[in-house]
Amino acid sequence: MKKTFQLYFTALGSAALITGSCSKEFLNPDPKGTLMEDTYYSNPNEAFAGLVSVYDPIGWQTAVSYLNFGALNAASDDHVAGGGGPNDMETWQRWSNYTLNESIGPQEDYWDRNFTGVSRANIFIKKVEEGIPGLSDALKARYIAEAKFLRGYYYFDLVRLFRNIPFYTEPLTTDNMREQTQVAPEVVYAQIEQDLKDAIAALPPTVPTATEGGRITKGAAQALLGKVYVYQKKWNDAAAQFAEVNGTPGGTSQYGYKLLDNFEDIFRPDNKFHSESILEIVHSAVGALDWGAWGQFYGNVATVMFGPRGYSGPSYYSGWSFCPITEELYDLMHYDPRFKATIADVDSLEDAGLAQYEKGYMNTGYFIQKFAPLVEFAATTGVRELNYPQNYIEMRLADTYLMESEALIESGQGGGAGTRAYELLNAVRDRVGLPPITATLDNIFLERRKELATEGHRWYDLVRSGQAPAALGGKGFVAGKHEILPIPYNELLNTKLVQHEAYK
Repeated sequence: MKKTFQLYFTALGSAALITGSCSKEFLNPDPKGTLMEDTYYSNPNEAFAGLVSVYDPIGWQTAVSYLNFGALNAASDDHVAGGGGPNDMETWQRWSNYTLNESIGPQEDYWDRNFTGVSRANIFIKKVEEGIPGLSDALKARYIAEAKFLRGYYYFDLVRLFRNIPFYTEPLTTDNMREQTQVAPEVVYAQIEQDLKDAIAALPPTVPTATEGGRITKGAAQALLGKVYVYQKKWNDAAAQFAEVNGTPGGTSQYGYKLLDNFEDIFRPDNKFHSESILEIVHSAVGALDWGAWGQFYGNVATVMFGPRGYSGPSYYSGWSFCPITEELYDLMHYDPRFKATIADVDSLEDAGLAQYEKGYMNTGYFIQKFAPLVEFAATTGVRELNYPQNYIEMRLADTYLMESEALIESGQGGGAGTRAYELLNAVRDRVGLPPITATLDNIFLERRKELATEGHRWYDLVRSGQAPAALGGKGFVAGKHEILPIPYNELLNTKLVQHEAYK
């Protein structure tokens, strides 16, 4: 096949017609799609297109959450929602100030995206297992492994965001769709673990990034399984998986993963699929799309969301001023070597007479640099705002280093000089020239906050560690309620689903 996977992914990214009875809503089947399912998957090309459709929801944007990190940033203590006013992107505002309810909030987007992914994976796995003429045994095994990884990935998002969710591993029909009931999280986690173990056994260790960048590898599956174990506090299991991914701290792992020497290079759009990237979600300017393609953009629209509003000056194009950075994070990062690669200090540019910008809602003057709308990389065709080429790295090596260090400490191992937990933590620090420190949970979480700032991890870290009530209480977070999102109102109508008690 002459097309690279990345371009093919882009070309078929919105091809929902090949996904059978799944639509963008879990409880809203598409009869036309059901007819298509009966006649599709008749040759290897259609099988590959079907696999692309299972990948597709990973990169969904332009609804309410700007997956995978926009709304999550707004919900954390490192950002406020921002934008043009208190009703601009109300779903973000409601999560940021914790006034969300079952009708208003980002939950519908997360629910739709991930259950669409689950449904597509279920259909695809069944079709491939039944047999597709001309598809080799090797490709069959790899395709199923990729689909199982993706099903595990989508269920992981669902169970940690909603806790009690409907669960199914077979394609749903119009007859049984509304009969689904919620299950205990343990049931979902068990299936995620099995899917990822199955995937690990059949996935390739690496892929050629020039032609297959963005496809799932064995290392990505092991890294995700490690995270799944962390969320269940299976510390020894988590550390074992991460050790396979991480290898010798500071060195090159068996999968070729290695920390980049220059922290700023991690986020450059001209440095995609580098040695630190484990799971990277593809965005591209190749589509050259305009506003008529709303919901089907290939570019990273979060880039323009995060840029300073009405900006004129060097380095950046104007954006929409969402997720401005809090004074607290600014103060924490100000003298850290990663500051300039993390925070765009637009107020300083204005104070120096180099720039001007419109002060958006809850403006702080500090914006996200890692995904900023840089003039250097702006699209030259199509609508610029919709075609920024920044990929989103959802899992990278510094993340898994720090999670392994955490798992080792939680399992009772020491964190002093010479221990693996110490070496992992300080490999991340050494990369940016910081001196070594003892590996304690406090030090590890502080390092995660600074190293991974603005990348969408902070809210999850606060919730899973029990720190959320203290860190987010000033924003309105209520313990025992806001650790999860409400079940979307539309999903409760004419179904057997039950709302979480705290949201009733």
